[in-house]
Amino acid sequence: MRPSEQRQLASIRAELSRLIRYDDESIVHDTWARQRYDCGCFPGLMAARGATVAAAWHEAGHAVAALDVGARFSSASIHHGCTAEGRVHGISGAGDLAFVIDAAGQIAERLMRWTMLERDDDLRAWLATWRGDGGDARRFRRALGPRFGGDELRAWRYSEQRLVPLRLRIARVARALLVHPRYLPYNVVLEIAAHDPPSAAARDPHRRASPGRRLRPRE
Repeated sequence: MRPSEQRQLASIRAELSRLIRYDDESIVHDTWARQRYDCGCFPGLMAARGATVAAAWHEAGHAVAALDVGARFSSASIHHGCTAEGRVHGISGAGDLAFVIDAAGQIAERLMRWTMLERDDDLRAWLATWRGDGGDARRFRRALGPRFGGDELRAWRYSEQRLVPLRLRIARVARALLVHPRYLPYNVVLEIAAHDPPSAAARDPHRRASPGRRLRPRE
């Protein structure tokens, strides 16, 4: 890890420790919320913050899935653009498990809300409507290969089996994306995903929120 990445990691960990008691919507960096609000894409800052949280979980899902299957990438970001809410850049080395990475964005968003589709009929119906999604749907179907014989449902259930146990790692990476106003390099994501955040007990429980930040404790 380069010195610049070590400094970035230390800064993110310090901020996550400071904000450990607050929910995801409350820790969204103003840079990300303003990007989405100023373009007129959302009616208010609260809606923009909610969209940013969904984007962070989505991209964190891709990133953690890439780590889990042994792939590499250059960086992860929730920069808002004309065609995407974020991106994990330069993914390579996924082999025949690339479809797990492609499914991971949607799976992570469902893990965020605890809205997994448990009945196969419900999942099969949803998969029939899954299109676009920044190219994820197309790449998922193209990557299935002979192992699953085009069986989307079975490949999706396999992806869930790998990713559901990684929910806490996805949550940590998502929160890191939310508090940091720039992209996260691969090495920083790797460290955040691999290690638990500092204990809440290490944080001063009487520390007050910074002026101008609307922070809400997590329930």
